[in-house]
Amino acid sequence: MSTIILACQTIKDEMEQAVKVTGISYPVILIESGLHNYPDKLRVRIQEEINRISNVSTIILGFGFCGTSLLGIKSEVARLIIPRVEDCVPLLLGSVEKRKELSREVGTYYLTKGWIEYESSLWKEYHHCLKKYGPEKTARIMKIMLNHYKRLVIINTGAYDLSKYKKETEEFSEAFGLQHLVVEGSLRYFQKLLIGPWDEEFLILQPGEEVNLDHLIAEGGENIKFTQITGGLGKKRLD
Repeated sequence: MSTIILACQTIKDEMEQAVKVTGISYPVILIESGLHNYPDKLRVRIQEEINRISNVSTIILGFGFCGTSLLGIKSEVARLIIPRVEDCVPLLLGSVEKRKELSREVGTYYLTKGWIEYESSLWKEYHHCLKKYGPEKTARIMKIMLNHYKRLVIINTGAYDLSKYKKETEEFSEAFGLQHLVVEGSLRYFQKLLIGPWDEEFLILQPGEEVNLDHLIAEGGENIKFTQITGGLGKKRLD
């Protein structure tokens, strides 16, 4: 075995589709979701899994930098291939440029099937509050939490049937005065991550070399923002 993929469960559908399209046969290990709001815990979990891998020459990481979650990550036995992105959004959109273009509109909250089903996202918080508090108190809580958001963007990556989620997210957006927008995603970045070429869009670390702060700087000198993944709340649950 020469190559293995270590990826976040949140992008499971997109990774599986990219594997299918490229025809590769690398094993895929998924790291459980729900850790993006806790960079230290995510870092420890990723490193634990890397440390278990001893019979490969290349480990492909299906993660963005996710704040400082990858800081200090290394493999003693294999080179690491890491997409040079702040979080998973550029991966799902297909490029950093498209993320920048969409981010010109401030107050944007991103969702995909992965964030809806696996992450501690706004969507999960909404349903948690409905179950715990009922619709009236939930409406008050959501208005506070959505104070700085203007639109809800659903990324259609083509890796699953979007119609299952579109109606509910439209109703949610209408209820709380958010613009609802579906944007086309792309598997381009995923496919390139799997088969190359591994150019300036990727960070390549040799065995024993670890991710440091200098690596968390985008091309052109623009600092990667040390924030939580866009689809996460970055807050504790309102119990």
